[in-house]
Amino acid sequence: MADTPVFRRRYSCRRFARTTLHRTMLEQVLEAAVWAPSAGNLQPWRFIVVTSDELKERLAAAAHQEFVAEAPVVIVVCAVPGESARRYGERGRSLYSLQDTAAATQNILLAAAELGLGSCWVGAFEERAAATALGLSPAWRPVALVPVGHPLETATARERRPMQDVVLFRSG
Repeated sequence: MADTPVFRRRYSCRRFARTTLHRTMLEQVLEAAVWAPSAGNLQPWRFIVVTSDELKERLAAAAHQEFVAEAPVVIVVCAVPGESARRYGERGRSLYSLQDTAAATQNILLAAAELGLGSCWVGAFEERAAATALGLSPAWRPVALVPVGHPLETATARERRPMQDVVLFRSG
């Protein structure tokens, strides 16, 4: 297993042990997030670490996915589009800030997998409900909910489309 690249070990975990996530592990996952690349190194993101059962329930309701509340921690990845817009205008607001938070979210998932933790990228949720539950500034846009914890399930083999179906090479 250790020889398997981390991107192959990562999977969408939807069953979590009710054990507390050690603070050191959580900080390692968050450190990976802040080291993600971003346009102009603006880092237009904020990470809200939710451990309150009440808030996790509200986020699960916003996502219509109960498993979100079962993880010991939910990391809410937020974009701050205005920070990107100051340098890159509308393209920064509508695209770069979202790309940047996507990179940070992927780093969270990979760091969690590296530590033997389960995680899941939840993008299907009612943004307004999540923002209201968390009391977010209107300048912040929640773009991903990431439940993280010790998994109660093991990864199963996932199929991927063959590279020849999705990769095009152009030269010259």
